[in-house]
Amino acid sequence: MENENIEIRVHGEGAGKRLDVFLAEAYPKQTSRSHIKKLIDEGCVLINGAPAKPNHKLKEGEIITVNPSGETVIGDLKPENIPLEVLYEDEHLLVVNKPAGMASHPAAGISTGTLVSALLYHCKTLSAEGPKDRPGIVHRLDKDTSGLMVVAKDDETHRKLAEQFKERQVAKKYIAFVKGLVELDEGKIELPIGRHPTQRQKQAVRFGESREAVTEYKVVKRFPGSNAAMVELTPRTGRMHQLRVHLAYIGHPILGDSVYGAKSSLISRQALHAFRLGFRHPATGKFLEFSAELPADMQILEKKLAIL
Repeated sequence: MENENIEIRVHGEGAGKRLDVFLAEAYPKQTSRSHIKKLIDEGCVLINGAPAKPNHKLKEGEIITVNPSGETVIGDLKPENIPLEVLYEDEHLLVVNKPAGMASHPAAGISTGTLVSALLYHCKTLSAEGPKDRPGIVHRLDKDTSGLMVVAKDDETHRKLAEQFKERQVAKKYIAFVKGLVELDEGKIELPIGRHPTQRQKQAVRFGESREAVTEYKVVKRFPGSNAAMVELTPRTGRMHQLRVHLAYIGHPILGDSVYGAKSSLISRQALHAFRLGFRHPATGKFLEFSAELPADMQILEKKLAIL
C-alpha cells in the first residue's frame, strides 16, 4: 500500500465479505490482516465516508477509503445545530463549557455530534492552523470529561494560544471524584506517560517510550463511608489521559472511569470536570479567567457519596 488515500468501490465477489478480509486479500504482499485491523480500529478506513468495523459485511457499490499511513481518515465536516454553553466570545476566540458525552473533534467511530460540528454551525470563521478535522480546536478534553475549552477563530489567535499551552502559561484546574480516601492532603505526581504497550486506545505510566507528565493534587473533601474523595487537580503538562492515568497509577482511579479501573454504578462517565481556565488574550494581552460549576451528574454524585 502507498501512503496516499486509496478508494475502492465494492463489486462482484467483494460483496458479502468482511471488510478486513477483503482488504487483506486485495493487498496480500503489502500488508497483513492484523495491520488492516489496526488501521480500521484507528479510524483510517471509511465506508461511504463513515468509520467502519473490521467485521463489516461489504455491500455492492460501497466505497472504501483507506489511509495506510496511519492518519485518521475523515469525511466532510458538517455544521450541526447543537446548543453550546458559551461563557465568552469576541472576534478572535470563544470559551465554551463542553458537556460530557461530546467528543471535541471527529475520531474513530465518531463523525457527528462533536464540538467541531457545533462550532461550525455557531461561528462564521474558525482557525485552520491545526489538523483539518479540528478547525478552531487549540486543546481538547476527552469525550466524557466536561468543562472549559478555548476555541480560536483565526490562525494568529490559534498560534498564540497554542504557544501559551506549550510554554505552560495557561491556568487549568479540574475537579475529580476518586476511589479511596487519598492519604495526603496534597501532593505532586511526576510520572512519565506514553502509549500503552498492548492496548493502543489507552495511555500508561511508562519509563523509556514516554514523555514527562506532572500533576498536582489537593484533597477538597473525603467521604469515609463511600471510600472516596473529591480532589482538585492542576496538570502542569498536557499529556493524553494524563489525570486519569496518574490517579489510577497511585491507586485512586477516577470514579466512573471504566477504562482505567473505576467503573461505578453512581455515575455513567468519568467524574472529571475542567472547572477553571485562564489565559492571556492573544489580541489584547489581558489575562482572562473563567470558571464553570460542577455539572448536574457530578453534583448528584457528590450528594450520593456524602450520604452513603
